[in-house]
Amino acid sequence: MLRKQKDEFERNNQEYQLPSKQESFTGGVSDNEKTVIGEHISIDGTVRAKEDLIIQGSLKGAMELDKHHITIGHKGKVEADIQAENITISGTLNGNVTVHGKVEITKEANFTGTIKAKSIAIEDGAYIKASIEMQREEDKKPKPVAKRPIDAVVIAQETTKAVSENKVPVGQ
Repeated sequence: MLRKQKDEFERNNQEYQLPSKQESFTGGVSDNEKTVIGEHISIDGTVRAKEDLIIQGSLKGAMELDKHHITIGHKGKVEADIQAENITISGTLNGNVTVHGKVEITKEANFTGTIKAKSIAIEDGAYIKASIEMQREEDKKPKPVAKRPIDAVVIAQETTKAVSENKVPVGQ
């Protein structure tokens, strides 16, 4: 019985491998470290992290992972305001998402809220009810318009003056 439960656990969590003891005591956070909030875990509050986060459980509150990736797995249920580098949504998310990079919404997702991002990808079949604001990169912002009158306005004014002075016949 115990062996059967262990085998089932390993099959269900193959993609969420924890670091070995040697890796977990290196002192710093490596680029591939991830924290997993499991299916049977519920958190109410603010989560701040300096590593990637995978959510298969439930979370209500706020998440701040400014330079890291958040993945809401297909069993994840989140009601939160989120700030992150990137986010992948495969579960249920109700809230406001602000990312510096990309938002990916898979076909299993159920999203309601607002999105502010530089890039967004929505897979066919995903449920989404959102307000989306696409952010531009700093060097791609439009240049300010010159402060002089537009030439078309000047031409229109001159034409109106000429017609009123009977210099140009009306209707020609």
